[in-house]
Amino acid sequence: MKVDIKYMQRCLELASRGAGKVAPNPMVGAVLLYDDSIIGEGYHESYGQAHAEVNCIQSVHPLDQALIEKSTLYVSLEPCAHHGKTPPCTELIIRYKIPRVVIACNDPYQEVNGKGIELLKTAGVEVTVGVLESAAKILNQRFICCQEKKRPYIILKWAQSADGKIAANGNHRTYISNEYTNILVHRWRSEEAAILVGAGTAIMDNPALTVRAWKGNNPLRLLIDRNLKTPASAQLLDQSVPTIVFNSIKESTSTNLRYCLIKETDDFIPAMLEILMKEKIQSILVEGGAEILNAFIQKGLWEEARIITNTALQIGQGLAAPILKDAFLKGAFQLHTDHIQFYQPSA
Repeated sequence: MKVDIKYMQRCLELASRGAGKVAPNPMVGAVLLYDDSIIGEGYHESYGQAHAEVNCIQSVHPLDQALIEKSTLYVSLEPCAHHGKTPPCTELIIRYKIPRVVIACNDPYQEVNGKGIELLKTAGVEVTVGVLESAAKILNQRFICCQEKKRPYIILKWAQSADGKIAANGNHRTYISNEYTNILVHRWRSEEAAILVGAGTAIMDNPALTVRAWKGNNPLRLLIDRNLKTPASAQLLDQSVPTIVFNSIKESTSTNLRYCLIKETDDFIPAMLEILMKEKIQSILVEGGAEILNAFIQKGLWEEARIITNTALQIGQGLAAPILKDAFLKGAFQLHTDHIQFYQPSA
């Protein structure tokens, strides 16, 4: 068992290299082991390209090809059993006569979901499932959320003063988090598929919602503006980055800017999430403001909350920060003046 854990950990390390490159597919790593020596390893490197198992087997040196049918394959997610953009990995494993496969967790995708394991067992392959299962599920929690809940993985984020305010009274932007935390926030943006604000934030703060203080991809920008109050001069509408404006007035598309109509009679946020699922958006970083954040909280539509509290700042009269319901503290750390807390739903 210790050997299985050791090499599954290597699979997870390899899988994480696909972060930001393989969505909406999951991140997967694979290791081929013969007599306690790795003879091949690989990971899913890019969406639409070869899966981890293929890259792993192809990495085996020609002189070691004969060892494949005497080896154990470790893979961080159940091998696929269907024809998608690539052939089924189960067929490859069976064709190479790999006698044993160790899997971290099942793939909840409906076209797989146990079928890959069953095909391997039927072909006489010894299959072990559940090695480092929790760690594997955390790695692909965005993918798993989409498959099980049929909506994107949602992260709530806001910055508040020591006295629990997210903005001061008045028509001006309130800067709360420090310069070090701002870098961290830009890293968070680069790690998610989309970022969301409401019209109030777009008008008051005029954010760009791009990745500037960190090296990474810009997320898809999402704006909830039911009555299209955001001025055309706003940075969110500059068409520099793909952006969707969810509203109740019009439907139209231009370069990098789409207006998506949701009827006033529809439950707005669930309707929006359904649209984004069809667009294969796996995760959303919700940056506010208070009305949007509270709406997600009230509906129980969130998987993580990241709260930044500037312990050196008192605002006094201002807009109260959201209050989480049924949440537990997962972790926290201090970054200069900012105390950063991570919450998850209790249920």
